[in-house]
Amino acid sequence: MTDRPSPFRGIRHIAFAVANLEECERFYTEIMGMELLSRANENLVYLTCGNDNLSLSRAKSAPSDGGCMDHYGFIVETKQDLDAWHAFMTANDVKVLDNPHDHADGARSFHCQDPAGNVIQPIYHPAISGQRFTS
Repeated sequence: MTDRPSPFRGIRHIAFAVANLEECERFYTEIMGMELLSRANENLVYLTCGNDNLSLSRAKSAPSDGGCMDHYGFIVETKQDLDAWHAFMTANDVKVLDNPHDHADGARSFHCQDPAGNVIQPIYHPAISGQRFTS
């Protein structure tokens, strides 16, 4: 068994696929107080409270309840840590869905599934990786 890489820094990324993207964006910014981190395109926005990342994408079909969890992301410190996690999970027969890839905003990630089928995205994100929290 390959040694486990450096620990994850927490779940600080969640992605929802929603039928009403503009309405949800207004809710999270105007009501919840989040800020626009980036607008990838007309179907995908990233919001933040400063130490996290919420992805809202336009759902390809309308879920019966108006929205659904697409995936959640565990933050890593560096792109090298991300690649080490990919190698570790592959070596340990985790169902890995894709290879590490770079995003336009400088992030790097891949996707895998837990035994129940939930999609997890180990992710390096320059806006939130490396942040330290104190109590």
